[in-house]
Amino acid sequence: MTDLTAIKTAARKAAFLARKEAFDGSRGAQSSYLSEVLAGYRGVPLAGYAPMRTEINPIPALAEAAAYGPVGMPVIKAASTPLDFREWSPECAMIEGTFGAQIPQSGDWVEPEILIVPLVAFDRKGGRLGYGGGFYDRTLERLRARRATLAIGFAFAAQEQATLPLESTDQPLDLIVTEAGIITPG
Repeated sequence: MTDLTAIKTAARKAAFLARKEAFDGSRGAQSSYLSEVLAGYRGVPLAGYAPMRTEINPIPALAEAAAYGPVGMPVIKAASTPLDFREWSPECAMIEGTFGAQIPQSGDWVEPEILIVPLVAFDRKGGRLGYGGGFYDRTLERLRARRATLAIGFAFAAQEQATLPLESTDQPLDLIVTEAGIITPG
């Protein structure tokens, strides 16, 4: 194990604990600030995620956005590849996908211009620590090679860390939204 891998593993462990505490203590609307941000992009194709375990829940904001334009959910087709996105609506049938994530059972494929990204930790510079599979980094790299793509990290405020162990392949976040507010990296 390289030093950076060990550092990332330790950072993930601490961040998972902070996220679980925030999740256990969460009350009420978690996605109101996300709804506020997405309201400025009505009709723009976007993709979110179905929350797993202790992830913050974007579904209410995604349901609002789906009334105005296409919303996709991530589908893992193979290891070490970018994600693809199947169109989602609040009433669509969902099935269990890879790693237990809920995905639409059927539907058209969507190429988002806005990607709401789940995460384990973030910093105020737009750094993101994910689960370690690289799916979102590969996906953002592919999308950004085709067109401008807005990456919005969505997390509990407690998931913020002062600094993160990042690599050159880690794609930055353009905006971070928490249950407590909106952060523009800088």
